[in-house]
Amino acid sequence: MSGQVACWSRGKSLRNTLWCLLGSALGGKGRLHFIDEKAKVDAQYYLRRLLPQLIEDCNQLKPAGFIFQQDGAPAHTARVTQEWLHANCPEIIEKDQWPPNSPDLNPFDYHVWGAMLERYHKFQPKPKTIAELKDALQSIWDDMPQEPINKAIKN
Repeated sequence: MSGQVACWSRGKSLRNTLWCLLGSALGGKGRLHFIDEKAKVDAQYYLRRLLPQLIEDCNQLKPAGFIFQQDGAPAHTARVTQEWLHANCPEIIEKDQWPPNSPDLNPFDYHVWGAMLERYHKFQPKPKTIAELKDALQSIWDDMPQEPINKAIKN
């Protein structure tokens, strides 16, 4: 890993109505990115709307360099996506080197999203619209301490 820190990209469906992605690194959090309602996240959508923003977050979090990691979603493993990543990232974990559902190597699914969900359950008042849900998730993410994220990345 050449002494660099990985930036993770992970999406999650919330209440079956909203998908969002986030990126994070040891010592910093990226922005929350919401996927357009009813969007089909294929490689073209991912490249046009999401990936450049995630890489921008990683560059801001780790300007000295980072290793980009994502899961095995079809939009992530598409040839055009892999080519774009090779051209725009200092280093990536290749799609064939990433176990698709490994809890040991996926800190967001098993730690960070869990912490966000726990905070959401305590959130009051509960959102009634997609806009309110986005605001609630943004508030939860903004208030999330960095330490649990760092711990998830280190473990």
